[in-house]
Amino acid sequence: MDLNFRDKNFVVTGATSGFGKAIALQLVTEGAHVIINARNEDRLLDFRQKYPDQIRILAGDITTDATLSELLVMTHNERIDGIVINAGGPPAGSFIDSKLEDWDDAYRNILRWKVKITQELMPKFIEQKYGRLVYIESASVKQPIENLVLSNSLRLAVVGFVKTLSQEVGDTGINLNILAPGYHATPAMERLFEKKAMLLGINKDQARQEFESEIKSGKLGDPKELASLACWLLSPLSGYVTGQTISVDGGLIRSTLG
Repeated sequence: MDLNFRDKNFVVTGATSGFGKAIALQLVTEGAHVIINARNEDRLLDFRQKYPDQIRILAGDITTDATLSELLVMTHNERIDGIVINAGGPPAGSFIDSKLEDWDDAYRNILRWKVKITQELMPKFIEQKYGRLVYIESASVKQPIENLVLSNSLRLAVVGFVKTLSQEVGDTGINLNILAPGYHATPAMERLFEKKAMLLGINKDQARQEFESEIKSGKLGDPKELASLACWLLSPLSGYVTGQTISVDGGLIRSTLG
């Protein structure tokens, strides 16, 4: 399927690991030009070395105002066809063990920067009368995940503002959608394996098997498969899909609306 990406311009945050890396790789493979962002500059440089004509890098923590300002400068005079808004999640933990400072950090790392980057880029998309925004969140927005109280709570706020905004700009050619991945073979899952292993007194391999037993497909997801869906949502082919929160979970979520 031709996704019409040749010579299109995208931004992918959190692009050197997990979902972000898989999405960025598929975009450049399809002929797109991509600004990739992550905190580790060496990994960004390694990625660009493979696609020097298609990739520009932005090293820095995208959840901070300073890195976001750099992105706005880089894209000030050019078209952006779409952006993948993606970053790591908060530490695992229960509500009982959480401190108020943990909630303040979660607000900044899960919600605040996504609101700000969306606010800053929306005028460009409105002027273009086109834009594709894909937010990578978690299946926890549909079914709470054990020992992830911060993620379970703050990611729901992302769903709320994205759905509301999709209604406000629904007739402008701008689509906003959320992907809600379940358990995938990404580095982010390691902290969940470690937490469960500690709580149950088992090793990490056994903890992994515990997670896999919850999934109807019986295995962790492949980030490349999620990337295929994300790229379709970033393409012109998704013109009639907006304001959706789409599960990619191997049957983890039990709800009929999952």
